Amino acid sequence: MITHQTHGKFDLVVLGSGPGGQRAAVQAAKAGKKVALVEKYEKMGGGCVHWGTLPSKSLRESVYRWSLGSKGVLGKADPGSFVCDLNTIELPDMQRLMRRKERVIENESQIIESQLERNHVTVYHGSGRFLSEHKVEVLHFDGTSSILEARFVVIAVGARPVTPQYCPVDGERVHDSNTVLNLKKTPKSMIVLGAGIIGCEYASIFQAAGTHVTLVDKRQEILSTVDREIVFHLVDRFMSLGMEIELDGETQKFEFLDGGVRILLKSGRTIEAETCLVAMGRQGNTDSLKLENVGLSADIRGQLKVKSNYQTDVSWIYAVGDVIGFPALASTSMEQGRIAVCDAFGLKEQLGRFDLYPYGIYTIPEISTLGMSEEELIEKKIPFVTGRARYKEIARGLIVGDEWGLLKLLVHKESQKILGIHVIGDNAADLIHIGQAVMQLNGDLQYFIQSVFNYPTLAEAYKSAAFNAYNQLMGRASYE
Repeated sequence: MITHQTHGKFDLVVLGSGPGGQRAAVQAAKAGKKVALVEKYEKMGGGCVHWGTLPSKSLRESVYRWSLGSKGVLGKADPGSFVCDLNTIELPDMQRLMRRKERVIENESQIIESQLERNHVTVYHGSGRFLSEHKVEVLHFDGTSSILEARFVVIAVGARPVTPQYCPVDGERVHDSNTVLNLKKTPKSMIVLGAGIIGCEYASIFQAAGTHVTLVDKRQEILSTVDREIVFHLVDRFMSLGMEIELDGETQKFEFLDGGVRILLKSGRTIEAETCLVAMGRQGNTDSLKLENVGLSADIRGQLKVKSNYQTDVSWIYAVGDVIGFPALASTSMEQGRIAVCDAFGLKEQLGRFDLYPYGIYTIPEISTLGMSEEELIEKKIPFVTGRARYKEIARGLIVGDEWGLLKLLVHKESQKILGIHVIGDNAADLIHIGQAVMQLNGDLQYFIQSVFNYPTLAEAYKSAAFNAYNQLMGRASYE
């Protein structure tokens, strides 16, 4: 078991056991530092493990596998058009899918606890807050408190869903990204308010589960940071499965009905559904930290401003993860936690020299992106060509039944360096790492042209896209 102390002096105190906090604590402990970690919940892992990344991706995987079966949406769809009649779909047993999610959460939480124990990190269960300079108070569940003296502090307290006042979450008819994971049955219809990453992910999950989904956003585009061609493919896929998408759709009125909800948009359209999921941003969990006691303040979204290497305006305090805003991914949060500790303790040789991070969006279909988009290259007037490989032209794409996926390479016209990689389709988030290694090690188009990939694999899409780009560079229109 992890040992607990009532008070003590530490080289580092970490607030939060999510990806950023966990990695920060372990990095410091491996460097021989005395480390304490404060976690307000009984189980380790923070929002990532219990309400965010892990459970949502576990649910996605379960729904995706179900949807490929004979009773699922994708299984019922016409192989050519992927159009299906939702009235003929037998909805999955949501409680069964959720039980699998709970097993994954429990196992991961135990792994994190074991890792902290092996590295001799002292864990305090309770709510942490700043008492004064270099002092953190932990309020325990039993009403007692502990005072921890810290040379450095890493704030990794995460964020929570934001919901508008006109649409209160009741956990029955209206859900946020936390409460939706407690659904007892698959809803027949759902309105998703917010077409950001979380909204698009859950919209696609429930659409694949046979729910009729209407995705609503007051903006005029979805996933604004993603390459537009990839987004167009995603929207086309959503709509082919029967999802309705209402952009520029600002809510004017929200009503609870006996059997669900109704929203009236400013456009005049009325939408009714059995349930509503609100995915309209997140709020940093900084309101209870007593930041004023150490001369810090958060912005209106509860987020903290950081300098290079994630140091705040107070030199001995660092902040990482969702609490500092974009990109708010588990993978980047882990690296932020590690870098923050290396900077704090002067571990310069361990600071990362790689700063090219991939982004994974676990919609159905999956998206992953790395480097610059076409829109960014055009805006910066960088000369480039686009090499495309469609999964339907790759043997593995035909084998797995993904005939519409796409991998695109953005290549500098003169140096042939890879400027960006964007993938939509099966295994996109894994596939991106091949390109990441090439870009990070300053490789160019010739790597993909000259390399041999296993056959049949989706990795062959890199070679196909590379030849497509190369032929353009050479003034040829066809594939070699």
